[in-house]
Amino acid sequence: MTSVITGDIINSRNVSNQVWLQTLKTIFNEVNPGEIYRGDSFQLEVKNAVNSLFIAILIKARLKKIKDIDVRMSIGIGARGFDSNIVREANGEAFINSGFAFDKLLKKQNLAIKTPWDEIDAEVNIGLGLGLLIMDNWTQNSAEIVKLTLENKHITQKEIAKKLSISPSSASERRKRAGLDEIMKFEKRFRKIIDQKITK
Repeated sequence: MTSVITGDIINSRNVSNQVWLQTLKTIFNEVNPGEIYRGDSFQLEVKNAVNSLFIAILIKARLKKIKDIDVRMSIGIGARGFDSNIVREANGEAFINSGFAFDKLLKKQNLAIKTPWDEIDAEVNIGLGLGLLIMDNWTQNSAEIVKLTLENKHITQKEIAKKLSISPSSASERRKRAGLDEIMKFEKRFRKIIDQKITK
């Protein structure tokens, strides 16, 4: 089983593409070679499917840190079919599911998932819809707190405050406004249910 994230940049024409393009390329270098096409669309394979939501949240945080930029993404999970070094030329269930979610489900919300399991799709997409009420409204400051926390697993609130040159209480308030603890509880639940299905 693998996972595929398909996305496009919201408001890409309002900001120099060099700004958000470098952010995506950094993600591709860290996770797996991805591909940018049609100017502002991208596709990335996350081979360990349990990590796919974490990566999607990280992509959103990094891009929301850029003024006026946001992102729409679909996650597809399933078997990988034909192999290719070019992501868009590969195929299989994960790629088909990602395309389906992107074309059909993103009309309702900016992040959605399609897996081989209908009950998981129902649970996760409801959770994502609720989470997006917060994530879609992240300010640059909120996105920065999320980004720093996800990139530095063991970082303390005091260390985050120091990095941002703010007080620990301000860092705590930003974290609360970002809904980070609740979002990461949901991400942990996602990992558990996907892992249970994959290892069954």
